[in-house]
Amino acid sequence: MNTVRHILEVKGFDVWAISPNVVVLEALRLMAEKDVGALLVMEGEKLLGVLSERDYARKVVLQGRASKEITVREIMTEKVFSVHPDQTVHEVMTLMTEKRVRHLPVVEDDRVIGMISIGDVLRNVIYLQKQTIRGLEDLILSIGK
Repeated sequence: MNTVRHILEVKGFDVWAISPNVVVLEALRLMAEKDVGALLVMEGEKLLGVLSERDYARKVVLQGRASKEITVREIMTEKVFSVHPDQTVHEVMTLMTEKRVRHLPVVEDDRVIGMISIGDVLRNVIYLQKQTIRGLEDLILSIGK
């Protein structure tokens, strides 16, 4: 069965996090440096929220606010949905669709061990589809011999 743990094993267990007291501009710099669309907002090991590009666009840019003066805490999404590493990719796709989220922290034993994005999930699905197609092609070729 294809699980979140498998996605993390392929992409890595890196967790990019920021303090809630940092100004938004610094969070944007970190996102750009790490080439990610969201950061976990944490105090030590405690997950407080998620800061995404969507949060920035809607709560700073559209409101004409200054990213040098606003803290991450002011614009982060506090209601965080998370997944367990043993959940299936299908379960994750359903959650992302129903809750309209693009990034999910992966939590095991009350510890954040990674984060996955909709892009990670799609890459995984495409990879599995390619493997299925290859397997079927091999089967067809073996029958034809």
